[in-house]
Amino acid sequence: MNPLLGIFLENLIRHGNLEVETGDGAKRAFGDGSGAPIAIRLADGAAERALMFDPEMALGELYMDGRLQVTRGGIYDVVSLAAENTVGYSYIGLTKALGAARFLFRRFHQRNGKGRAQANIAHHYDLDHRFYPLFLDSDLQYSCAYFERESQALEEAQLAKKRHLAAKLLVDERHSVLDIGCGFGGMALYLAQIAGARATGVTLSNEQFDVASHRAAEAGIADRLDFRLQDYRDVNEQFDRIVSVGMFEHIGAANYDEYFAKARELLKDDGVMTLHAIGRSEGPSATNPWIKKYIFPGGYIPALSEVTAAIERSGLFITDIEILRLHYADTLKAWRERFEAHRDEVRAMYDERFCRMWEFYLIGSEVAFRVYGHMVFQIQLAKRQDVAPLTRDYIGEREAQLRKRESQKGALWRVAS
Repeated sequence: MNPLLGIFLENLIRHGNLEVETGDGAKRAFGDGSGAPIAIRLADGAAERALMFDPEMALGELYMDGRLQVTRGGIYDVVSLAAENTVGYSYIGLTKALGAARFLFRRFHQRNGKGRAQANIAHHYDLDHRFYPLFLDSDLQYSCAYFERESQALEEAQLAKKRHLAAKLLVDERHSVLDIGCGFGGMALYLAQIAGARATGVTLSNEQFDVASHRAAEAGIADRLDFRLQDYRDVNEQFDRIVSVGMFEHIGAANYDEYFAKARELLKDDGVMTLHAIGRSEGPSATNPWIKKYIFPGGYIPALSEVTAAIERSGLFITDIEILRLHYADTLKAWRERFEAHRDEVRAMYDERFCRMWEFYLIGSEVAFRVYGHMVFQIQLAKRQDVAPLTRDYIGEREAQLRKRESQKGALWRVAS
């Protein structure tokens, strides 16, 4: 074992029970011996050096490539142990310098002009059309669910998320709604079919657009539902309501002023907007390098302070903020379990390296919510102070009304084709 790796891990792994075996056959234990034993094997000296100098990048890459093998426990245990030991940890040397450089140049990496934004979206969302249905709910909701009670089924929690957002939008049959980053169309379908609104959804993903358009045609409500393969910056109409779910993370910190200025332009004077996005609790930072390279190029999870500052500059009013803490952790857990149940099918579509990459992404994301304090914020916005009720009682009241409409419609409208 490289002596420097031993020193690095000794300082890093202060709690837990980790055994590390290196390519030369050497084994060494780290941590205070608490908890279930975990063991990994590093294939060679290059793997040792990579993990020591850039652990944020190397852990995922080495696991993907099979050069880090978990010989006791599972990769979830390894990632969770690493996270628990790095909360508040201050790296030193080259690792610290890399982190500082990533923050310094984050705006360069998060440039999301129209052409680059579409390429970044295609990287993640334009996968084989059979892939996402393997682990998402039947409505293909690829964002945080809203768990109203413990152990609620994913299908019900995703429906509750749509209902919760629709209630905050104060939307009904009189309104036109723009869904910025409409995904596979589920939110817009809900607003059109249950709330009775006229919904327009825009996406940059060809796969999402094809699925959403197919679903709209099957729904038979073309007069109230329109999906477009379009950048939100190219939308010119005004709308009574705007909703955006899980899209803001693709904007990039340098583009927040542009985003909220455009939202203000698109929103009618008496309109309401609800933004649903992931946030970080520790303040402004940089995107994890492994996530940036393999999963979400151009993406960034903001601190709430970065978002509210941009909203203030836009001239919009914040009329409500709600923080969802562990809802996304439970969502990701459900996705991870479904993914593992269909791992053979994913491997047949791609290969084992892709499976390990996606597994590591789902695990790392879940741990970020459970350990690092990631959360989801829902921010209600308006141009005027008086467009939303003075208390939050209306949310529960409107959810009850929407739930009644759902029961009248039956379950068939919820199932993706």
